[in-house]
Amino acid sequence: MASARKNRAIYIDKEALSALALVQEGLLSPADGLMDEKEAAEVDLSGEYMGRTLPFSFILAPSGNRNQKILPSLKKGEQVDLICDSKKVGEIETRSVFAIDPTKRVERIFGTNDTSHPGVSKTLKRLGSYAISGKYRVEFDDVKKGKERIKEAKERINSSQTTAMMIAAKPLHRAHERMIRLALDKCDLLVIFLLKPYQKDFLDFEVRLKTLNYLVDNFLPKNRVVVIPFENNYLFAGNNEMILDAIVAQNYGCNRLVTGQTHVGLGMFYEDDGVHSIFDMLKGVNIEIDIASEYVYCNLCKTLVSTKTCAHGQHHHISYHSNSIMELLKTGLLPPAVLVRKEISAIILSALFPNRFKNLEKLYYDIMPVSGLLESHNEEEFYLELMNLYQTTSLS
Repeated sequence: MASARKNRAIYIDKEALSALALVQEGLLSPADGLMDEKEAAEVDLSGEYMGRTLPFSFILAPSGNRNQKILPSLKKGEQVDLICDSKKVGEIETRSVFAIDPTKRVERIFGTNDTSHPGVSKTLKRLGSYAISGKYRVEFDDVKKGKERIKEAKERINSSQTTAMMIAAKPLHRAHERMIRLALDKCDLLVIFLLKPYQKDFLDFEVRLKTLNYLVDNFLPKNRVVVIPFENNYLFAGNNEMILDAIVAQNYGCNRLVTGQTHVGLGMFYEDDGVHSIFDMLKGVNIEIDIASEYVYCNLCKTLVSTKTCAHGQHHHISYHSNSIMELLKTGLLPPAVLVRKEISAIILSALFPNRFKNLEKLYYDIMPVSGLLESHNEEEFYLELMNLYQTTSLS
């Protein structure tokens, strides 16, 4: 992106860039640009913009000594370059610059300004004392490509009912698969948004993407499923995550959003003989919300069941707690196949522990049934065969 003249610059990170791109592509509509001081104050007070729900204002207030010196000196109409990782990624035509209170900003996003909250402390470090408003343009093709892929998939199968599901898949387990299959029963096209964080994670995004693509390619009608990496930036880290999910899903062209009833941001409660959630406060967001039941494995039913339909008590249930399953994987243990499909576990463990075995070929041939021919085997195949041995029951 070449500049015709030397502009002053504002320095942003990839999270800010992705947020700017989401609004630029219309995915956080009704937000349609960087708000000025008056607009921001009105949105933060009312939780609405242009008559539709928007939980907090959309502003750009980057931290950093350079930004804090440049921002208050900008003049109306001045062109400013946006720099991310030492590269120009866009520009803003300054409309106004105004002071903000970072503490009030994080409280609006997270519902608290307690710095013991990891999201609060992290976001406070990213926020400066000045925000800039004005027309802008950024280059961030990932968001645009996602829109195009969904549009193409809808046109290809002439989808009239498109459902969205947002998951982290850390790891991808059997309850995820059940929710996915039930969602497919009710729609023409399922869009799975795989959350892509901006902080280092023990289970890399690329590994999670590989497991989800494997499930789609081998066990689902893949012409009816689209996997979209979703830029899970700081805007979605607060107590308004579910509202923003609904707004984004609708703007991506989805008719329905599926979420689990155990999602921490759902805020379900009972009142006046009815079940309510955070979605009850939505205004102008025309998307159907499908709250899926909690799924467990019942050792009497011998299958995956909803807690609403199983006749047996909790002491017969095996729950799908992602953190607990991850604890097994972190130690290098294969989770039982009732929790995680063995092929998924093999992909994850071979990525987490590369070159784990000193002599994989000898170990493989010593304990696995083989054809007698000399063959080359990788660690992923080793875990698959090991799981097959675990599932041998005649001597157990």
